[in-house]
Amino acid sequence: MTAARPVPPEAEIRAIVGHTFPGGIYTVEHWENFLLTECTGAELLPGGMVHPVVLFHMPILGSKTTIGEMFALGQAESDFSIGIESYDWEMFVPLKEDVPYSISGKICAADRRTSRNERIYDRIQFQFEV
Repeated sequence: MTAARPVPPEAEIRAIVGHTFPGGIYTVEHWENFLLTECTGAELLPGGMVHPVVLFHMPILGSKTTIGEMFALGQAESDFSIGIESYDWEMFVPLKEDVPYSISGKICAADRRTSRNERIYDRIQFQFEV
C-alpha cells in the first residue's frame, strides 16, 4: 500500500484561477450525434439539433484539454479522489450538427473546503464557452 500524497498547499490551488485552455474548434458530426442520442434512449432531435449530452465532452475536447489535464491542474491524487459537484449549462441557441463551434475554457474559481466529516478537499470550478 502506498502512502497518501500530502495535500498541496492552498496557495498552489488558488494560483490556478485564471488558467486558460488553448481553445479551438469542435464540430459535432451527424454520426456522433446519432450515437450519443441513441445511447440516451431518445430519438434524434429535429432539424439537425444536437442532443445536450454532447456537453459532457464537447467543451473539454474543443478547448484542447483533457479530463486528465484538468485532474493534474487540481493535483488530484487518484481517480478516486475526484467528485463532480454539479454542471450548470446555459444554452441560448440549439447546437446543430456539422457546424464548427469556437470553444474556450478557463478555471474561474479554486478554493479549499472542509467537509462535514472534517475531510479537506479542493473545489475547482471550470468554465467553458461554446
